[in-house]
Amino acid sequence: MQDASMVGLMGRVTGTIGPGLVGEVIVRVRGGAEHFLAYAATGTDRIETGTVVMVVEYLPPRTVYVTQAYDS
Repeated sequence: MQDASMVGLMGRVTGTIGPGLVGEVIVRVRGGAEHFLAYAATGTDRIETGTVVMVVEYLPPRTVYVTQAYDS
């Protein structure tokens, strides 16, 4: 999958993301849903399980940087 095709996709956090933590997100891609290792795009945010996020960077094969999709 090309980098550009992952950027902008929405997902949901399945493992808390934060400083010093490698989180996990599930993203609908390639006709299904796949899990990716995840880091906060800012590097300082803590994003809790269940939060809807958007992919802002993709590092093949299984790593994404994300930001919260909606302000809370």
